[in-house]
This record gives sequence, C-alpha cells and structure tokens, in this order.
Amino acid sequence: MTKQQSTHDAIPDERNADVKIYVNGEYFSRNDAKISVFDSGYLVGDGIWEGVRLHEGKFMHLDMHLDRLFQASKAVHMDIGKTREELEAALYEVAKVNDMHSNVHARLMVTRGNKKTPSQDPRLIVGGANIVIIAEHKKANPEVTNKGIRLFTSTVRRGSPDYLDPRLNCHSKLHEVVALIQALEAGKDEALMLDIHGFVSTCNATNFFIIRKGEVWTSTGQYCMNGITRRLVIELCKANDIVVHEKDFSLTDVYDADEAFVTGTFGGLTPVIEVDGRVIGDGVLGEVSMQLQTFYRAMIDASVNH
Repeated sequence: MTKQQSTHDAIPDERNADVKIYVNGEYFSRNDAKISVFDSGYLVGDGIWEGVRLHEGKFMHLDMHLDRLFQASKAVHMDIGKTREELEAALYEVAKVNDMHSNVHARLMVTRGNKKTPSQDPRLIVGGANIVIIAEHKKANPEVTNKGIRLFTSTVRRGSPDYLDPRLNCHSKLHEVVALIQALEAGKDEALMLDIHGFVSTCNATNFFIIRKGEVWTSTGQYCMNGITRRLVIELCKANDIVVHEKDFSLTDVYDADEAFVTGTFGGLTPVIEVDGRVIGDGVLGEVSMQLQTFYRAMIDASVNH
C-alpha cells in the first residue's frame, strides 16, 4: 500500500520541543501554553488566523497576510485590539525570542476572547481578543514536493458565501476536516472539494490547479480559499506568458489533465499525481508545473532582497 502523506509534511526538527509560544504578549513553553476553556474560539470556532513563512529573516508576503487578516476581522466584526504594525512586531519578536531565521512556519491566531459563560453570544465577551503565535522550525519534506500527492474527491462541498464565506481563514474548519477524513479513509493523501454547483473548487487545505495543453486552469475563486500562494501563481503565469484561466471546470476535465498541482503557504507548489484513482499525465511533476515551481522559488528569493 502506498504511504499516505500531506502537503504539510515537514522534516522532523528536535528544536521544536523547546519553542516559546506567544500568548497575549507573554511567552510559554509548549506544555505551558494554554487558552481558557471559555475562549470563544474553543467554544464556537469564533476566530481567524494566518499562516506565514519566515525565509532568510523575512516573513514572506506579510502585507498580503495582514490584509487578509484585517479583512476577515471586519467581515466577522472582531476587534483584534492591535494594529498591523503591532502584529508585525509581535511576529518578528517571536522569531527573535526563538532564534529563528529560515524554514519557519508561524501560525497567528486571533479569537474574539473569553466569555463569562458558554454561548454563541458575542456580548458575553469578557476583556479583549486572545492572540496566539506558534512558530516552528518547519522545512517541507522534499519527497512530497518532488513526488506529489494523491487526491480523493470528497462528498463534502465548499459552501456558498451567504452562509460561511470560504474566503475567510476562520477557526470553523470542521467541514474541511470531514472532507480530509474521507480522503484518508479512501487511502489517499488529501481531499479535492467541489463547489455547490458541482464544479471543482479547491482542496481541504490548499488551492487546486490543472494544466491542459499548456494552459493553467483554476477555479473562479468564488467558492475557494482566498489563497495568497494561489494569487501569486496566477501573477507568475501572467508575468511569464503562461495562459491562465480562473473558470468553472469539472472532474471530467481533471481526470484528462496533463498536469495538476496544489498551492499553499507551507508547501508552495506540490504536484498532484492522481485523482480518484486516475493517474494525472505521466504521474510525475510535469513541465509547466516544474517551470512554475522554479519561478515561485526565484520570486521568494528575490523578495528577501527587496
């Protein structure tokens, strides 16, 4: 049986046992970092978050991540209680405290705060937002990046923006967890998810692309995660004269694709070699995907010196 893997597979790093975790301005060891059981994120998933990569001493595309975080805070009417500049300073302070410089992934999480009793009601908040930053030494497993992953199409659909906008990076991820569980139980690595109309949308934790006759296709973006790496890959295609479409397409188009890949902050571009038992292309990293991987890595390196 083929070993199951993930786009979030990282090379084990023993330094992570001793990282200091930021909780509302204080630092704690892993075992001592705690949030109240009355926290609104724990009680009802009332929170927003960002995942950011530290590369050569610089958090990559931090402005885009903070734009997305503050857009989400407005959408859910949550007072973060800190400015962009204060959050940026906190992220770099976490890196300094942990003597981190590169191959680091930081998770910035904000919840509405603690409640005086278990409830959905935001009027029951006592005090301000809870802010947690977990930074870990995480280098993507090159075996996954080079060999690719296998997807299974879940029966769980990506929802409509009128009941939970899929563009929100929120703590309410149960539907994605259930989708991934279906894929794992089917013996695959991650889940491909359709939108409410049956078109291909995204994966449970990454954005999805296919390549047909040299053209790159991805979903319209209406029912998928507002992925920053997704956006950057679309920009890279346009900058390098690679035809790219944001459009509706079906599983029939996926099964017959020449190449496929997924994108995410942690893994960058990861090839997809199989979907629902159908081998994609030659079952290896394709030519256009390889070009885009090269362009993406060059862009990251250039960003450090910018």
